[in-house]
Amino acid sequence: MSHYTQWYASPGGQPRLLLVDDHQLNVRVMYEMFRHEFDVFIALNGEQALEKCYELHPDLILLDVVMPRMDGYEVCRRLKADPELADIPVIFITSHFDEADEVHGFELGAVDFIHKPVNPIITKARVKTQLQLKQQADLLRRISQVDGLTGIANRRRFDQQLELDWRNCCRAQEPLSLMMLDIDYFKQYNDEFGHLAGDECLRQVASTMQQAIGRPYDLLARFGGEEFAVLLPRTDLTGAQYLAQNMLQKITQLAIPHPLTPGGIVTLSAGLSSTVPQEQHQPRQLLQQADQLLYKAKQQGRAQLQASLWTGV
Repeated sequence: MSHYTQWYASPGGQPRLLLVDDHQLNVRVMYEMFRHEFDVFIALNGEQALEKCYELHPDLILLDVVMPRMDGYEVCRRLKADPELADIPVIFITSHFDEADEVHGFELGAVDFIHKPVNPIITKARVKTQLQLKQQADLLRRISQVDGLTGIANRRRFDQQLELDWRNCCRAQEPLSLMMLDIDYFKQYNDEFGHLAGDECLRQVASTMQQAIGRPYDLLARFGGEEFAVLLPRTDLTGAQYLAQNMLQKITQLAIPHPLTPGGIVTLSAGLSSTVPQEQHQPRQLLQQADQLLYKAKQQGRAQLQASLWTGV
């Protein structure tokens, strides 16, 4: 495999294509066909294909049907059974033309079949068609997961990402931190200044918190009303506390006038919980503890952070 490493395209802005075939000659032919238009990655068996899907999240998979140990059908079945990978389109590559096999492949969730020997023009056309369909579906999905007022993720996106981050951190045995934040005395702010001013306040707070998040895989979401949530995978309690305090400080520095608070400006209360996820636990338990810590922050005077490790007890 080492002498094929030079084939791997460097990840960039192009779509990611995963080629899965146990015959290196077939892989070489397919690689040469697509390397100028895609970031191409290679797996030589089913197990390796699944590992690379978790690692790379390719935009499309060209999957050989007949492979030892784990055939293409089993790989596809496992992909479609995992919510994290189920949206990746799969095109089967096969040297057999059997109607029953194709029906089985489509039932498993494949989007197309390509028959060997591969015709470059037909194969490229089918790949481009499926990528265009996926890009359209991804765009619609992103639109459905954005909060219309603030432009950050909505509750639906948060719930989905919490499940994904929990599974990923559980698999890798890495920490996951979850933060719940609430704008203090926001009802009184709306009563004093009106809902239009309240909406502008929400947008300013969301924008400022989004700027404070430095990594692309961290997620800020509007949880509901004036409440926000932050997911921080691969972040322990110490790192999450630093970010949380920075967020609270940046909101204070905005100095949005709010005469009905003790300090006269808009502030945040926050609850933060961190754990290394375990299979016997559920992500909603981490969410519940963060919410309880947020309630504690409000009870103890607001404009503060309450944080704790969660051990599952």
